[in-house]
Amino acid sequence: MDIAAMSVVMANSKVRSGASLAMVANIKDLMQQQGNQLTEMLSQNISNAPHPTLGKSVDIKL
Repeated sequence: MDIAAMSVVMANSKVRSGASLAMVANIKDLMQQQGNQLTEMLSQNISNAPHPTLGKSVDIKL
């Protein structure tokens, strides 16, 4: 393989690697935000439910 072709292959490899790392960083940030939102949602007071007795019993007929 000549030097010019090897240079092109190496440059393409670096671009792909950089793009992959950028994508992983974006996904990591998104997962961190979603985790924080989930933690916040779970820590909220649920006593303000519109129907406090909804779902506490099940009617079953056999």
